Amino acid sequence: MSSPTPVRQPRAVERLVVGQPTSDGAGVKLTRVLTQPLQRRLDPFLMLDAFGSDQADDYIAGFPDHPHRGFETVTYMLEGRMRHRDSAGNEGLLGNGGVQWMTAGRGVIHSELPEQEEGRMEGFQLWLNLAGKDKMRAPWYRDIPSAEIPEFEHEGAKVRVIAGESHGVQGAMQREHTEPLYLDVQLAPGASFEQTLPATHNVFVYVYRGDLRFDTGCRVPATRMAIFANTPDSDGLRLTAGDEGARLIVVAGKPLGEPIAQYGPFVMNTQAELIQAVRDFQEGRLVA
Repeated sequence: MSSPTPVRQPRAVERLVVGQPTSDGAGVKLTRVLTQPLQRRLDPFLMLDAFGSDQADDYIAGFPDHPHRGFETVTYMLEGRMRHRDSAGNEGLLGNGGVQWMTAGRGVIHSELPEQEEGRMEGFQLWLNLAGKDKMRAPWYRDIPSAEIPEFEHEGAKVRVIAGESHGVQGAMQREHTEPLYLDVQLAPGASFEQTLPATHNVFVYVYRGDLRFDTGCRVPATRMAIFANTPDSDGLRLTAGDEGARLIVVAGKPLGEPIAQYGPFVMNTQAELIQAVRDFQEGRLVA
């Protein structure tokens, strides 16, 4: 790990977001944190779902076969076991601490079904948009076991680098165009963590244990998303845990600045492309 570049002008919290309890798939209970009205503000990210329950009835039905086109799904499993199968012939088991990264591209039909009948299932699913020129690319899939996610520790912070780069540590995934950063950060009580970022990137954090506190008096409690302001002279984030420590995900990326047209599991640039996506699915052409 290289010596970190100090953050001299940290971003301020622009607003806090409370997620919306909902269900998806065959009745899986979850919290939708990044919703459709925030897509332009947090471009290139389209959705973030947080799920976590010890009750099997909340997750056992899973997500049977359903289609996607035009974006990528990134599922990070903190705890639990989920089986992926798709129409491109991919299959994998997502387990504790692992990541499933799927590029839907021109279209794929997949299922995500629990391989447990009891115990806790907890994690996140993030939707990352594709540039218009890549929306019809071939589907792609990768399982990233927990052991393959780089980690480092620095002054009370333990960081898992899922995508992008932090403190000289390259993440498990890299993507051009959107340049996503995806970190899972665990902070000891009172510890701080800094992350440099281009001022043009959009960034948010979601706290799922403990809380964050800022010099301005702002506090970000558990189960809240903080969106950070895009201040022209800012050079990154400075995050400090409260008295009980904190655990959170940090998500940032380069905006695509393209039109977003969404209809359920299809995300394209125009209404005409959406209509074609629905037609292709109905006529059985959404199979790799």
